[in-house]
Amino acid sequence: MTDPLSISAWSTPATVAQFAGSAPNRTLMRYAALERRRGGRVAIDIGCGAGRNALPLAAAGWHVLGVDLSGPMLAGALDRVRRERRAGRLALALARMEQLPARDRGVDLIVAHGIWNLARSVAQFRRAVREAARAAARGAALFVFTFSRATLPADLLPVSGEPFVFTQFSGEPQCFLTETQLLGELRDAGFVPDPALPLTELNRPPARALRIGGPPVIYEGAFRYGS
Repeated sequence: MTDPLSISAWSTPATVAQFAGSAPNRTLMRYAALERRRGGRVAIDIGCGAGRNALPLAAAGWHVLGVDLSGPMLAGALDRVRRERRAGRLALALARMEQLPARDRGVDLIVAHGIWNLARSVAQFRRAVREAARAAARGAALFVFTFSRATLPADLLPVSGEPFVFTQFSGEPQCFLTETQLLGELRDAGFVPDPALPLTELNRPPARALRIGGPPVIYEGAFRYGS
């Protein structure tokens, strides 16, 4: 597959360098350590970028498949592998979030970190979630990090016919779900909340506070497949 993001902002040298220098998500790393102790071996990092989470997961003992749509991002991950010489078992692939190069029921940990919110339609979002479910082993863990509807003012309307797709944040269609919507979409694909890492919202302003700009409100939490 040719690189569909070759001329996008995601593939510029500055963006790649920014992601290549990013630290891993500490909550994810703590959760992944627990999953390793439970016997998890194989992980997939969907939208791995320049490897901020994929490389540390591999160094922690996971067999990791990192997938991304940006060739320069994957090249940035490879540069980190060569530079740090600590990647462990890591494979990288240019692939879409709804077409994962993973066998059925072969993954113990799915990382969807800042990727499903980039779906441009409800249909694409659902295909991506169901593709993750296809790859998930029974009892597999899912770590989710995605945009909350609380990012946007309550009176904004979504794209016509798309219940949780909005363009007002970046000018491009992106997914912003309420908690009820997110839990429902994941439940329909076979994922249930994992009490070990309850769903929380990051960056949410205090009640009644006026929100103008700033970072998106983010859902972070874990789920189980088929539990």
